[in-house]
Amino acid sequence: MAAATTASISLSLHLRLRPPLPPPRRPARYAAFLLPTPSFLPQRLRLAPCRPTWRPDVRVRAGSSIGALPALARPGGAVETDRLPSDVRDRAMEAVDHFGGRVTIGDVASRAGLQLAQAERALQALAADTEGFLEVSEDGEVLYVFPKDYRTKLAGKSFRMRVEPLVDKAKEVGAYLVRVSFGTALIASIVLVYTTIIAILSSSSTSSSTSSDEDSRGRRRRSYGSTIIIPTDMFWYLDADYYRRRRVEKENGMNFIESVFSFVFGDGDPNDGLEEKRWKMIGQYISSNGGVVTAEELAPFLDVPPPSEESKDDESFILPVLLRFQGHPEVDEQGNILYRFPSLQRTASSKSGGSREYVGTKWSAMFGGVEKYLEEKPWKFSKANAAEKAMVAGLGGLNLFGVIILGNLLKQMTVTPGGLISFAAQLYPLLQIYAGSFFAIPLFRWFLLRKTNNDIKKRNTAREQRAQELLSPDSSLRRKLLSARDMAQRKVITPEEIVYTTEKDLSEQDYEVKEWERRFKELESE
Repeated sequence: MAAATTASISLSLHLRLRPPLPPPRRPARYAAFLLPTPSFLPQRLRLAPCRPTWRPDVRVRAGSSIGALPALARPGGAVETDRLPSDVRDRAMEAVDHFGGRVTIGDVASRAGLQLAQAERALQALAADTEGFLEVSEDGEVLYVFPKDYRTKLAGKSFRMRVEPLVDKAKEVGAYLVRVSFGTALIASIVLVYTTIIAILSSSSTSSSTSSDEDSRGRRRRSYGSTIIIPTDMFWYLDADYYRRRRVEKENGMNFIESVFSFVFGDGDPNDGLEEKRWKMIGQYISSNGGVVTAEELAPFLDVPPPSEESKDDESFILPVLLRFQGHPEVDEQGNILYRFPSLQRTASSKSGGSREYVGTKWSAMFGGVEKYLEEKPWKFSKANAAEKAMVAGLGGLNLFGVIILGNLLKQMTVTPGGLISFAAQLYPLLQIYAGSFFAIPLFRWFLLRKTNNDIKKRNTAREQRAQELLSPDSSLRRKLLSARDMAQRKVITPEEIVYTTEKDLSEQDYEVKEWERRFKELESE
């Protein structure tokens, strides 16, 4: 009776766990990437060995089913990568290149500093457009594999990628023309203002008597000569100083005309791309330390207050990191709070390094080239050298003085002006605005930069102090760091661990049969 019962149970399990019949049609070579991915699908593949109703139709987040592989879905022939922001796409591709074309989502997120959702979305789009495929490990981990020429394939499909270099070049040319135009406007304003002043003085003398006219003409000739010398001398000075200015331009990458714009408006944010650099440093640090870190280790990369007794137990600054890389806190045996990032613990390449065995000064000696904290650059008033700034300020003062004189002369005129004088009178409000803003804007920027640089210095000092604490940790911090190193579990997924790939047809892989037999034997032995 017992033998019959056992045979009945075995037959029942055999019938329940038998593999499904093969599909009537030959499946497609590559898995489909249906985008966007529904949010309720699981983030990782997990095979449940203890579930008796297990069937090998494992689903991946990309939207494909191993049991049935439809053709690659791109409605209307759309290029999925074109829907990504340019910086996300470029950073993801740089990470793929760094790891040799075989990556996990954590690899791309840590290397590029992207959110896990952004990294996954970028990998799905790249794989859909470049004939990439998926690999599944024994533990259910998903890897994205790209052909060596995936960039060429993507460039051939994406019109946006072909146009972007031209657009960027046009932006650079436009920015250069704006800088040059502003500097040229200063020269044009000086010439117009002083030429108009001369014309007004010349026209006002025609209504005087003959004798007074002759004396006045003599005075005007002297005045004319002294007035016209100013712009003439200015251009002669510019021409005589041409070779020196060209030498300065080669050394500093800026000519005199550009230095006018630089003096008034500055040269842009010196910390452009700081956030991207910040998250790259944080992601790579977490990944290289096995996915388990302390709050003190991430403080040198974040905006934190200086170390003090009040801020000693405050670790709220790590919340953005937990949200970005989907980490969670854990408490070790000693009661220390550590932070684990499971997605950054699994990698497809050993390039990202291993867990750091040492802490404190020993670690500093081993990794001397590693940036120990995020340092912001202070803002500069202008990249122009001292001589160029003095010359620009002098010409600006000359222009402002001329505009004031021209305004007084226009008020004193009793006849209706014509020709050049009428043209200058119509443009006079713009000349006033230009001449006034030429010094008002730099003065405002100077006060603003003082406060901005003071704040930057405070943040840099706080981050540097936090980094120094890691170089010379006290006993409690050292134990905490060593505990984090002990809990690190960095997993490198090797090709030998791959049990399924969408690169091959389902009929070419014996994954289902082997997995079914193994699980059936496990259940039978219980």
